[in-house]
Amino acid sequence: MTEDIQTGIVRISDDVVSTIAGLAALETPGIAGMSGGISEGLAKRLSGKNVQKGVSVEVGQLEAAIDLRVIVQYGIPIHEVCRQLQDNVREAVENMTGLHVVEVNVKVEGVAFREDEKEETAILRVN
Repeated sequence: MTEDIQTGIVRISDDVVSTIAGLAALETPGIAGMSGGISEGLAKRLSGKNVQKGVSVEVGQLEAAIDLRVIVQYGIPIHEVCRQLQDNVREAVENMTGLHVVEVNVKVEGVAFREDEKEETAILRVN
């Protein structure tokens, strides 16, 4: 985002938007973590410092598009979790940056079972 003001230009980097989107995603009930991609048959669960992993953004001067790769918790309706995820991410990015979020695309790459089961994940292949 670039905004002309009397004292100079304000730009919001893609990394900032990615971080905001990733944190909002992790705060969404039913989201077990972000996915760093498929590797050796398992989705890698990411959190904390790696909040930008699993998040891709395209930021223009006034708008942003966001793609998320997530792992959902087992037993929760995926479509409801993803709808809430889209709303949470859109709201967080728009409120913090002033950018208009034109789309939030979600790809579910895994399902997480109970935490006490060694944080195993099963892959949902979406093709």
